[in-house]
Amino acid sequence: MTTGLFDGLLAEIAATPVLRRVGRVVETRRGLVDVTGLDGAALGDRVQITSRDGRSGGEVLRLAEGRASVLPDASGDGMAIDDRVELLGRAEVAPDAGWIGRIIDPMGQPLDGRPLLRGPKPAALRAPAPPAASRRRLGARLDTGVAVFDTLLPLVRGQRIGLFAGSGVGKSSLLARFARGVEADLVVIALVGERGRELREFTERVLGPAGMARSIVVTATSDQSPLMRRMCAYTAMAVAEHFRDQGLHVLLLVDSVTRFAEAHREIALAGGEDASLRGFPPSLTQTIMGLAERAGPGPEGAGDITAVFSVLVAGSDMDEPVADILRGVLDGHVVMDRRIAERGRFPAIDLLRSVSRSLPDAADEGENALITEARRLLGAYDRAELMIQAGLYATGTDPIIDRAIKLWPLLDGFLAEPAPANGVAGSFERLRACLSDQGPNGRR
Repeated sequence: MTTGLFDGLLAEIAATPVLRRVGRVVETRRGLVDVTGLDGAALGDRVQITSRDGRSGGEVLRLAEGRASVLPDASGDGMAIDDRVELLGRAEVAPDAGWIGRIIDPMGQPLDGRPLLRGPKPAALRAPAPPAASRRRLGARLDTGVAVFDTLLPLVRGQRIGLFAGSGVGKSSLLARFARGVEADLVVIALVGERGRELREFTERVLGPAGMARSIVVTATSDQSPLMRRMCAYTAMAVAEHFRDQGLHVLLLVDSVTRFAEAHREIALAGGEDASLRGFPPSLTQTIMGLAERAGPGPEGAGDITAVFSVLVAGSDMDEPVADILRGVLDGHVVMDRRIAERGRFPAIDLLRSVSRSLPDAADEGENALITEARRLLGAYDRAELMIQAGLYATGTDPIIDRAIKLWPLLDGFLAEPAPANGVAGSFERLRACLSDQGPNGRR
């Protein structure tokens, strides 16, 4: 314990700059601040601006001969010509095992009122993904604590899936169930642009003590600057990479990529980029893909990052830019439907529109047969539902639809079940019982 304390203190001392580069504000325009005197500044570097109203951060967005254009974290009120601007260098954090169970901001500062020491090794917030040729393949199937993800939509070690949902359909509750139930050494949660009042509700009630005990929560609320909201996802990824490089299996939950993309749009437009993709800048595609590619299986000798990225989709529009970009780079997508939530079934997963690309390899021959049969029956019921509800379907017309009508209540109920104590094996036993026309008590 003493050794760890001294390591943290030494890291804090080592991070104290010996040489400070200082510039001055010479112009403000379009939300940007032009600064002279910041020799050696690079794109993406962090700065600290001192004005009459105090200190605020910022990021270098554009460079010209003798000038750097900075986007401030704050509104810029109170800023004046000749205000002091200090160059801090690249954006980075220094994670440590002492961060587990804590809530931090995108700069790695504690938000729970307790001191937090930095780790001995800093990590850049925007780092490249591991070399593609050195990455391992997807790993073994994971226990998730949710029956449908143990069976019909399996999650394997190193997989990256998207959770596509509108507001208020149970997305946060499902993410919390993952945080508590998915088999992992550590959970890193990024709450990007969430409402401030929801932070304590999520950590104390939804996530709970059991979930927090193995989690690091990184948050930037909706009232913070776009720089902080975008940085929230980068910080969470950098923290996950730190523990992955120590050989751990990390579960990364990002809620949501939509707000990350909206923050990037604000920053890109301030930097002079044109909006061409339904209001989003062209750089959005590379930004989202670059973030997603950093998750996944690690290189030989390292651990893995299993990632769940949530996306807010208005009106279930899976073709809007953020959803379309992310869906193309992930290893599966889960669609949550408001109509299912409105009839009271949670998680409100639309199984027929969802897919896990870990199949068929994640299941054996018998399990794949059960998955295929369940999907076939749910699909048959979905196609005939209008006729069934209108009373136009006559029993005996189609044996597959007859069986689908008989088993639909059992299968629909199964999609809402928590996993039994024996995990994946027990979940498949329950699915087999449903397909055998057995109720929850195992009797016909």
